[in-house]
Amino acid sequence: MKKKIFISGATGFIGSHLCETAVKKGFRVVAFDRYNSNNDLGCLKNSNYLKDIEVILGDVRDYDSVYKSMKGCKTIFHLAALIGIPYSYVSPLAYVKTNVEGTYNILEASKNLNCKNVIITSTSEVYGSAQYLPIDEKHPLSAQSPYAASKTAADQLSLSYYRSFTLPVTILRPFNTYGPRQSERAIIPRIITQCLSHKNKTLVLGNLKPTRDFNYVKDICESYFHVLKNKKIIGQVINVGGKTNISIENLAKKIIKIINPRIKIQQNKNLFRPKLSEVQNLKCNNSKIIKYTKWKPSTELNEGLEKTINWIRSHRSQYSNKYKI
Repeated sequence: MKKKIFISGATGFIGSHLCETAVKKGFRVVAFDRYNSNNDLGCLKNSNYLKDIEVILGDVRDYDSVYKSMKGCKTIFHLAALIGIPYSYVSPLAYVKTNVEGTYNILEASKNLNCKNVIITSTSEVYGSAQYLPIDEKHPLSAQSPYAASKTAADQLSLSYYRSFTLPVTILRPFNTYGPRQSERAIIPRIITQCLSHKNKTLVLGNLKPTRDFNYVKDICESYFHVLKNKKIIGQVINVGGKTNISIENLAKKIIKIINPRIKIQQNKNLFRPKLSEVQNLKCNNSKIIKYTKWKPSTELNEGLEKTINWIRSHRSQYSNKYKI
């Protein structure tokens, strides 16, 4: 009989790819995401694997909703979260309720249902600007946005459930993820959609200097299943990234070269993050996941960008091109 796996945040960008990966690996998938009156399945709505996925729309902020949906599942992948950094400046409380209280509900339900594997999705943003490079799991945590603060709190709460209740929790901390289906609010789709627009002869960016460690979504999804297999890393934090980084300026130049070399970059200082909130450098030290598992990144940045550009080009109607960096 197929093992049953519960994935929260399942209709989102990474979550939808993770659901499909789980189906391919032979799992029965329970896909949980936020209830909406239109029964909109988000990134899963056009999935070729939807017939093999049980979708439940509820609310991660509601314990009863989470508990009932998780029944019968012994493996939990928790991704549900508010992720947009700019909106976290507008409504910090929304991030606390979803990211912290939502994670509490997952943990408490997992404890009460005697779940065997609970993988909590973190973010490299909890490290803040790098105090040294590459960033390993011992790097100090320094939340520079309400979003990062809420994820830091969720991580610490999760680890406390391991230490207090021996709940088999592992924190998976992906560095920047990109690929098909990603929202236009993310930097790579925003650059691509601007470059694909016939009206745009310039690419409008904010701060060009920050560096990021970009990872293709399929590689990130594979890391969940590698971590799942190794019981030695329960109760630990695991970075997932390519051990590389690139500035926003050089990233933009790569995309411009692929799409339209005539496009010029125009910087707009009104689009900068608040000075003390900008994370300047992120570069993953992935030696721990490589030590304990057989995972390694398999998609080079140029290859991943090509795939993402081709997908967005064939799904232009899903992108409004209204967001600037």
